[in-house]
Amino acid sequence: MRKKGKTTRMAAKVNLSKMGLKELLTLQVDLEQEIANARMRERQEVLSRMEELAQEAGFSMNELVGGKTRKGKTSTSAAKYANPDNRAETWTGRGRKPNWLVDKLKKGGQIEDYAI
Repeated sequence: MRKKGKTTRMAAKVNLSKMGLKELLTLQVDLEQEIANARMRERQEVLSRMEELAQEAGFSMNELVGGKTRKGKTSTSAAKYANPDNRAETWTGRGRKPNWLVDKLKKGGQIEDYAI
């Protein structure tokens, strides 16, 4: 098997037809683990090469690929609506309407009445 100028040697050929079910299942588990390990090694090698290239060009990886500053959240939304009775209660317009707004709308208010 050749890969970009490198030769890799495969282990001795195994006669799978002579193996029992238990041996085959054990071999399958071992093989899946080794495949996962090889993928992780290759990913790490590529990442290392990319970091080297970025440094040589005077960049950080975050500059090139745009890393997030906080996991999961990229930014917070500004409030668009506020409760006139308690200005600390606000709503961005995303997700479920807060109870105070639902109550006001049930009483005949229009959502535009509560816009900031």
